[in-house]
Amino acid sequence: MLHAQCPMPNTNFTQKLQDLMQRVDISSFRALSRAAGVSERQILRLRQGKLEQMRMDVLLKLSLILQVPLSELVATFSVLSVEYQVSSERAKRPATANSTHKEIADLKREYQRSQLQLEEQREVLLQEFQQSSLQLLESLLLQWPTAAQKAQENPQLAAVKIVPLVQKPLEKLLQAWGVEAIAPVGAEIPYNPQLHHLMEGTAQPGETVKVRYTGYLQGGKLLYRAKVSIKTPALLSTEA
Repeated sequence: MLHAQCPMPNTNFTQKLQDLMQRVDISSFRALSRAAGVSERQILRLRQGKLEQMRMDVLLKLSLILQVPLSELVATFSVLSVEYQVSSERAKRPATANSTHKEIADLKREYQRSQLQLEEQREVLLQEFQQSSLQLLESLLLQWPTAAQKAQENPQLAAVKIVPLVQKPLEKLLQAWGVEAIAPVGAEIPYNPQLHHLMEGTAQPGETVKVRYTGYLQGGKLLYRAKVSIKTPALLSTEA
């Protein structure tokens, strides 16, 4: 007896993406694009399940904004997961006793194949993420060991000459990931308890404080609050 094949479902993940956006109060794909710092074209690819056309850093940005683990994001928007759902639906259809065993065996093979391909896909994405990060850190990787050796050989070497080797690659990496500093170290800014952590004492919102350790935002989302201290009033000089 021939069984009609179950057609592949439309691999459009728009509704799944909208459900995740609703959980983090993002109302539109344009708003998601701005918040994550990725193009709307990349978001369209995610909606279409075209993960193989997306860079790892883009997926990482989206996972952070949507507050979903990267592995779960890949599994949710992978076409392989849809194939497995189709296989599950086939297994639920009424079948003759002779065909049941065969369909179960086919289902197991399809599941194992899907799991293997999904794992390979995750591995490829991880490698791409590592390669893109290493490219941004290239100058640091190549120059830092030499600079560190010279500093050991010459303790008098000014640290200011070494700082750019670390600072510039780090700035490039943070920029690529859409991470921005709340304020530079040493800046005097109005106190905002939502963005600043007062290291000691008390301060009222709007009162001038000094940044001791910078904090970070990513796509408008707070990662780390900046550590600040109360500005010490300058002492008035007096004549003897």
